[in-house]
Amino acid sequence: MKILIVGGTGMIGGHAATFLREQGNEVTLAARKSAPAGTPMADMPVIFGDYSQGTFTEADLEPFDAVVFAAGQDIRHIPKGVDEDAFWRAMQIEGVPNFAALAKRAGVKRFVQLGSYYHQVMPHLIAENAYVRARALADEGARAHATQDFVAVTLNPPSIVGAIPGIPAKRYETLTQWAKGERPDIPDYAPAGGTNYMSVRSLAEAIWGALQRGESGKAYLIGDANLTFRDFFQKIFDTVGSGRRLVELDREHPLLPDAFIVPGRGKVLSYETDPAETALLGYRQGDIDRAVAEVVAAVSR
Repeated sequence: MKILIVGGTGMIGGHAATFLREQGNEVTLAARKSAPAGTPMADMPVIFGDYSQGTFTEADLEPFDAVVFAAGQDIRHIPKGVDEDAFWRAMQIEGVPNFAALAKRAGVKRFVQLGSYYHQVMPHLIAENAYVRARALADEGARAHATQDFVAVTLNPPSIVGAIPGIPAKRYETLTQWAKGERPDIPDYAPAGGTNYMSVRSLAEAIWGALQRGESGKAYLIGDANLTFRDFFQKIFDTVGSGRRLVELDREHPLLPDAFIVPGRGKVLSYETDPAETALLGYRQGDIDRAVAEVVAAVSR
């Protein structure tokens, strides 16, 4: 299969590109700039453009059997001084469905969008949070183009655990330094609340499953382990061999600010995936401990 990965130079897109190539596919990246030297994607072909500005053309997409859209922006990516409504309109609400429509006109047969879990697990947030609303509209807008001949599906994953060589992972670098005792300025606690976590390897497997077997027009809620933030942070401490035990406090944390906890501090966003859908997509679960160990090793080099 000839596959185009939009956002293929990032951590998630890069893992997907590498995994899909390992399955025997012919993979091309779509990005604003080349993959950094030293990354697994550095030798992959690239077509340059910006989906939010509409710079890709039908001719760019015509050679591909499938598109994986892994470029959706989240709340961490809003530049300072930028109008939030305009940002979400360009990056999500209009940008993603417009790109799906472009792929359809170009004759692409399969389109897999990587969305986010909030609107599928907590639909009340659509009316309360501009980011969640944008994700929901991007999801619905892309799948609105689905037909029997244009198989458009969305994967809505949770918080993703992963790192890729050559791409900075500042959050995990700081978490690991803290766990090793190198950041005494950070108190040993985690904020109240929690969420579902999934490894980037599991996500890549789900993408491949969706490309092969996804039902046109379907949104799949995917995920793995429900953990409190304390339990997740503690896994990093345990992986580095720290004997310190974290406590949970209903207090904002410097490494997980309230602005990044979309449902709100103290809320636990937990769910179980549908067993039939998990089997259909063919991704592994129970992979968080391995993923944490892999990330810690990557940022400790």
